[in-house]
Amino acid sequence: MECPKCATENGIHASRCGKCDTPLPGTDSPETLNDSTKAWSAAVTPQTAGKMAGSRGDIETGTVLANRYEILALLGQGGMGAVYKAHDKELERTVALKLIRADLASNPEILRRFKQELILARQVTHKNVIRIFDLGQSEGIKFISMDFVEGQDLRVLLLERGKFPAEQAARLMLQICRALEAAHAEGVIHRDLKPQNIMVTPDGRVYVMDFGIARSAYLPGMTQTGALIGTPEYMSPEQARGEKLTERSDLFSLGVIFYELLTAKSPYPSDAALGTLWKRLQEKPKSPTEVDASVPKALSDMVMSALEIEPEKRMASAREMARQLEIWLGPSAGSSTIILPAPRTAPYWKWASAALAILLVGAVIAFRLKGPGKPKTAQAPISVLVGDFANETGNSVFDGTLEPMFNVALEGASFINAFNRGDARREAGKLAGASGKLDEQTSRLVAVSQGVSAIVTGSLRSRGDGYELSAHVVDAVTGKTLASADVRAANKDEVLSDVPKLVAPIRKALGDTTPESVQLSRAQGSFTANNLEAVHQYGIAMEEQFAGKMQEALQSFSKAAELDPNFARAYSGMSATYGNLGRTSEAEKYAKLAIQHIDSMTERERYRLRGLYYLGGGKWQKCVEEYSELVKKYPGDNIGHSNLAVCYSQQRDWSKAVAEAQEHVNIHPDAAGLGNLALFSSYASDFQTGERAARRLQQLMPSFEYGYLSLAFAQTGQGQLQQATETYQKLQNVSVLGASMAASGLADLDLQQGRFTEAIRILEQGAAADMAAKGSDSAADKYAAMAYAQLSKGQKREAVAAAEKALAASQGVKIRFLAALTFVEAGETSKAQKLSAGLASDIQPEPQAYAKIIDGQVALKRGDRGPAIKAFTEANSLLDTWIGRFVLGRAYVEAGEFAEATSELDRCLARRGETLALFLDESPTYGYFPPTYYYLGRAEEGLSSSGAANSYFKFVSLQEKGDESALLQDAKKRLAELTPNR
Repeated sequence: MECPKCATENGIHASRCGKCDTPLPGTDSPETLNDSTKAWSAAVTPQTAGKMAGSRGDIETGTVLANRYEILALLGQGGMGAVYKAHDKELERTVALKLIRADLASNPEILRRFKQELILARQVTHKNVIRIFDLGQSEGIKFISMDFVEGQDLRVLLLERGKFPAEQAARLMLQICRALEAAHAEGVIHRDLKPQNIMVTPDGRVYVMDFGIARSAYLPGMTQTGALIGTPEYMSPEQARGEKLTERSDLFSLGVIFYELLTAKSPYPSDAALGTLWKRLQEKPKSPTEVDASVPKALSDMVMSALEIEPEKRMASAREMARQLEIWLGPSAGSSTIILPAPRTAPYWKWASAALAILLVGAVIAFRLKGPGKPKTAQAPISVLVGDFANETGNSVFDGTLEPMFNVALEGASFINAFNRGDARREAGKLAGASGKLDEQTSRLVAVSQGVSAIVTGSLRSRGDGYELSAHVVDAVTGKTLASADVRAANKDEVLSDVPKLVAPIRKALGDTTPESVQLSRAQGSFTANNLEAVHQYGIAMEEQFAGKMQEALQSFSKAAELDPNFARAYSGMSATYGNLGRTSEAEKYAKLAIQHIDSMTERERYRLRGLYYLGGGKWQKCVEEYSELVKKYPGDNIGHSNLAVCYSQQRDWSKAVAEAQEHVNIHPDAAGLGNLALFSSYASDFQTGERAARRLQQLMPSFEYGYLSLAFAQTGQGQLQQATETYQKLQNVSVLGASMAASGLADLDLQQGRFTEAIRILEQGAAADMAAKGSDSAADKYAAMAYAQLSKGQKREAVAAAEKALAASQGVKIRFLAALTFVEAGETSKAQKLSAGLASDIQPEPQAYAKIIDGQVALKRGDRGPAIKAFTEANSLLDTWIGRFVLGRAYVEAGEFAEATSELDRCLARRGETLALFLDESPTYGYFPPTYYYLGRAEEGLSSSGAANSYFKFVSLQEKGDESALLQDAKKRLAELTPNR
């Protein structure tokens, strides 16, 4: 740290210069504070100076700043300057004003950085965060206006009361965690969290304040690495070392505060403030329970996890601490935090987008996101997590073998859903001191965080020549045992067949009224296997699949099938795994094999498996029929609702797709349900619902790429293009996948506004980045969009080149179709017809419909309007798509059939949400929509309708600031002729 007086370089922990003994910036010595106050006084203008009194430069009561804020009282002095209570005369409210020290305000670079950080801090909106309103100035004084809170800061309360009761401390910390979670979701790190920055109202409400030195975690360079910013007593080790900070730095500060609340002592006692820094860099403190035996061990463990020296060893997030506090506190009126699941990987959602949803029968994996709603039976749907059974037999064949079968037996009740154990294990891995096991305590933590009602744990013991299998079900929140059961098996081969006997009383405790005799009768044949080792291998494969080890899972499923060729679940597992790997032909093959042995499955599994088969094969009507029957008999089956929503979406039946997605959210508001609800609502042109669901998804999983994308889609549909731009810009910084998605989104926004040159530039760069990252499918999407932009500019040769690049990168149905459309427009009809022939030979209706559209475009290009209209009509009878309606409407315009044209184009306007992603793969294509207004204007003009001018005007308004395309020029000309006086 450089001395401001003699420029000598000192260590970052030094409080005074080693050469001239001058106090160094950033330290809390009295001399430094006085110097800061003098600097502040020196910057005050003569007009204001007369109203200030005292050596600290206090502003007199009654002074009005900026002709708006009347000073009511001095609240205190901070590191940035003085804080005042003031009356906002314009809005008639009480606010707090924080005056910025003159030495900060007079430095242009510091002020620029400070303004940027304030902009970021303003994005943090939460009930436990003091809201920042504005940055203002008056006669040389710069200040921040913010919420005024009547209360005391936590430092004062600690001095007055000493340690807090454990429950009260936990409730305070829970609110602070919520505030930090909101800040971290916006990429804002507090950097100076301490009791002085935490206000507590008389009713116990907590407010975190002073994000003034926070910086974005995604905007590097805003504060120099090596700068020591913050308060030493609460500073993380990495902050003390001057390293780059993450959200876990705030967690360390949180741990220090929690420690003080529980013990009234500092974890790093020292006579000098900077001495505490040295301790935290070198040694772990005594645990709170060592300092005070009355501190609950669970809370002490949370504190010690937060105080780990190395950031990666701490809790994962403020959200994680909030989750553990919720568990410890139990249910209460003020305890409502629900922590959501970790983000899905990109391939998982990609499969969802392609509607190749595949599920593991028994433990269920779906590649689409989906939803439920109002319970259709008297018994409301509930989710149950089956934890790890303790294998006390010494025989490893039982490891991981019983749990999948227990799930199957539980789901014999129509209202019970077995929570995905893979998701549970991933969530468990985020807990402090995670062991990777789903024991009772860990299962409860996971269950509460995921909104799961109950957990089941059990054990298997040897008893003479036989075995004793026991289990009990526990309310996840209260820990109350709801039911217990045990059975005895004569030998190991009977253990699995006895699982339904063990489950029957547990199902009864959860509300199932099915007689036990009926349960056991229905289970007969569903738990048989030729040898126990096959079931064991199946359990191993499930764990491998959960962990993302797809090749290993395939081997284990295959081994299970070899050991028992009639074991249907092994084949269904292979089908699901091949689906995850994108190998659809193999997925279909093993789905067929599973169906051959479907008689060894439960009724629920049979519906799921057949639905999976139809969904994977693109047989949408059969898919709808199968899943509809499933949710009719098992209304609480969220996978059934999920995949049914997918099937409806592929039929473009948006009202039903949205209804099923809503069902999922009503039953269990997880990322899958919210993601589907957000997308399907926007595709249905209900952009407000889409936005609400997208924002809930973002709150649930702040770093999930598709949360940003679904929000940008909703904003785009509402015409909020600037907001959509900002959302895509944020998405750029989330991940490599996010950067690729954002490039497509930003280019699409340019296409909508006729900025074709800029769109091409973004797409070229994005495609190059995708290819470098081996993302050929994403690159193909961008080349196809580039071809469309170049056609819009009249650059046919360049468009053909881009289309050929797209085909070189991918031979997907969508890419072949879009490339063919480009070839037709560029006059390369033979190339288009070759692609059409390939699409027409496909057995699925969608590629067949696209082949008809290409044929119609070729006919229209030749001037054969009748055959063109016939081809387009046939395409729409195969699959009713937006683009099919659009080309039909345009053909009617060219044929002079203007009434028919308006009918088709009005449909296109009503269904504009579909153009957000024409191929339902979440690749933005809204740039295809604006010409709808142009052709509708043509049709209305042909009918001598007064609405023609308005349609042209809408098109021109969207694209007049872009490149001067031929379509735009013609629209302007026609508009001028229709409105000569405008």
